[in-house]
Amino acid sequence: MNLKTPIIPNKLLFLGERKKLHYEAICVFAATGFFLEDDTYYKEQKVLKPATSYSIEENRIVTEDAYFKWHYSPVERPLEQIVQEFATLFETIIKEQVLDKTVILPLSGGLDSRTQAAALYHLGNKVNSYSYEFQNGHNETHYSEKIAKACNFSFQKWQVTAGYLWDAIEDLAKINQCYSEFTHPRQMAFIDKYATMGDVFSLGHWGDVLFDDMQVADDLSNEEQVTILLKKVVKKGGLELANNLWKSWSLEGEFEDYLKNRIRVLLGEINITSNANAQIRAFKSLYWAPRWTSTNLSVFESVKPISLPYYDNRMCEFICTIPEKYLAGRQIQIEYLKLRMPALAKITWQDHRPFNLYHYKYNKFPYNFPYRVFDKLKRVVSNKKFIQRNWELQFLGKENEKELEKWLFENDCFKELINEELLKGFYLDFNQKEAVYYSHAVSMLLTLSLFTKQNDYEK
Repeated sequence: MNLKTPIIPNKLLFLGERKKLHYEAICVFAATGFFLEDDTYYKEQKVLKPATSYSIEENRIVTEDAYFKWHYSPVERPLEQIVQEFATLFETIIKEQVLDKTVILPLSGGLDSRTQAAALYHLGNKVNSYSYEFQNGHNETHYSEKIAKACNFSFQKWQVTAGYLWDAIEDLAKINQCYSEFTHPRQMAFIDKYATMGDVFSLGHWGDVLFDDMQVADDLSNEEQVTILLKKVVKKGGLELANNLWKSWSLEGEFEDYLKNRIRVLLGEINITSNANAQIRAFKSLYWAPRWTSTNLSVFESVKPISLPYYDNRMCEFICTIPEKYLAGRQIQIEYLKLRMPALAKITWQDHRPFNLYHYKYNKFPYNFPYRVFDKLKRVVSNKKFIQRNWELQFLGKENEKELEKWLFENDCFKELINEELLKGFYLDFNQKEAVYYSHAVSMLLTLSLFTKQNDYEK
């Protein structure tokens, strides 16, 4: 069998048997929330690499050859020309992906889904859109609804409710195979609503990485890039959890040295020596997108086919030709929206509220000072604690605690994998020290508990 993986795969393709646990890889997962490179839970099993042509026989790789390597080959031309090139490419990709089908479009107040909205409106597709916000959270659907109205799309707004996770958690574990912690795929809260909304999802994932700089100096050394990447990928409390797991499983050396060295080696293999922003983007696209972002696309795909214009091979190749000065600050998407649909550009950019795409650069002192003062006064007067993170709705409160403790402490399979004192220590720190800091660790432990229940492995 011959097989060719995309530059950014939208699903995991496994090869090999599931036997012995890969403890080092699980420690990386615990620290970052995703498996690195081609690692899986098992030593004998691997995930097929991006941008690679394979010959496979009897569940074994016979040959593999990388057909694309991320590079930085900027072609200097005016921004206006680049925007026109993007418009043609982006709309061509979307047209090919969705054809004349009814599109399901998740909307936010940001730029990625907004550019999709503009393209789909321009192409004349029928679109059913939606957005969601946290129960007792900020009004996150406000700008999405305005975008849908400007495009004449149907729109539904939903709430992520407290405790939804427990009714869906075992289904989620089967869908994403426990390759992501469970408080990230909020789309699982609405999985029963998608089936009647249309024929195909159009998803804006990875546009924010491809079409922005990495906010580092272009001449940053490789070793400095390794330090930056470690800060980006390691979650709060993740390093502490990974260090403890590493020691409890009596693995050789130190976890931090292991992780740092792996990132150093992988970054060196990319070898874009001329520009650090391009190299870090390539690293994230090779190792973060397929192993973190793509994992929970399986939730959408369990209901309807998915399409991802920013994942398209042609978009990846296009990015490699763009001078970094034009990628910085999301310029291309902003100018595309002004070109294709000014009405959408005039709607507030959520990350820069109250400013829109025509004057977002005024989101700095003193121009934004009145808004910041008014916003703070409003929050003080309301005296309301806003929910900002999914784990607050799923882990806090007596009913949530009951369900969480059941999975952490009443799963006999889990007890065989995780030291009980380690488990109790992190749960106690979450409850009594700093919930924000230890929420990732607790979520990872929950994920590992589900993994042990649903999978066999050699002890």
